[in-house]
Amino acid sequence: MAEKQFNPNANHAETAPAYFSAWDIHAYYGESYIVQGVSFNIHEGEILALLGRNGAGKTSTLRALARLDSPQLTHGEIWLDHDRLHDKKSYEAAALGMGLVPEDRRIISGLTVEENLQLAQIAEPIGWSLDRIYDLFPRLRERRKQEGVTLSGGEQQMLSIARALARDIKVLLLDEPYEGLAPVIVDEIEKTLRIIKEQGITTILVEQNAVRALNLADRAVILDTGRVVYDGDAKEVLENEALRAEYLAI
Repeated sequence: MAEKQFNPNANHAETAPAYFSAWDIHAYYGESYIVQGVSFNIHEGEILALLGRNGAGKTSTLRALARLDSPQLTHGEIWLDHDRLHDKKSYEAAALGMGLVPEDRRIISGLTVEENLQLAQIAEPIGWSLDRIYDLFPRLRERRKQEGVTLSGGEQQMLSIARALARDIKVLLLDEPYEGLAPVIVDEIEKTLRIIKEQGITTILVEQNAVRALNLADRAVILDTGRVVYDGDAKEVLENEALRAEYLAI
């Protein structure tokens, strides 16, 4: 049988070229086969909710897309705006526009809010100057001289997202951004993500609060044991009780 060839212009349901594509991604943690042939395409400015039960492979997929060393990507292709990422290191993928906000946020101890942002910022930002970031996150402007690790959980999440934007990213990868946050803070973060979407940034959101993620997202990809079991409109998942019960336990 002839090997399938990757088509960077393919899209799940439309003829327009995909902006970001993952094709047949396989990744391992040691001997554990975690990501088992994940494929999806995203258009520029879309928000995609990457969902599934605990252990489905969501975070592992996100880390593989960001080209982190763990899990180890063993097969597949990752393309961003015609740049190939699958043979890149994490810092090279970041330079091409991938921005990962991990679940633990990784605020740098001993540095102020502004110093955390300055450390991340590229030499000559095209789109996201500090002033523009502070306009988007007024709380961070108020606390710019405060040590980052002393912020509240919600403010730390804002700082993590702001720090990614400071690198002039094209794709924002969010791992459990609502974890441990009060609903009113989640509302604020979602408002910010909608503004970021309006600026053309593409977002992939991994989130256990599936209902909130689906209400925010344009599309949803659901994983089960490392494989894609659904790729389509987020609203369809909200309306499909059987699908939600089987794969999301909601």
